[in-house]
Amino acid sequence: MTTTEPRISPESRLSDRGIRVELLHLADCPNWEQTLRLLREVLDATGHHDVLITASVIDPGEPAVDTRFAGSPTILVDGTDPFASDQSENAHACRVYVTPDGIAGHPTRAQLEEVIRSHA
Repeated sequence: MTTTEPRISPESRLSDRGIRVELLHLADCPNWEQTLRLLREVLDATGHHDVLITASVIDPGEPAVDTRFAGSPTILVDGTDPFASDQSENAHACRVYVTPDGIAGHPTRAQLEEVIRSHA
């Protein structure tokens, strides 16, 4: 496991491979930091070293009207939530993900690798 800090872009940028990765989160939800680290590790492991992650804090004082935000953390790859489900709601709450090991606060590394590979 690497201990390097994730490279985060202050704004969305496209890499030379055309993948755009965003992480939407609430400041007080504890799962976003581990999700960010996993995303960086997966991007590096799949050869996407140049992809910058845009991390954006969602203001809980604003209505959750952005249909892309399904709870914290929400991962967007090329503007789409690859983990969206019929139960995804626009809510200012911590999100849960269905993983092979059960419910968790973030997807597994294998799930993230599958998403990134499918967008490469």
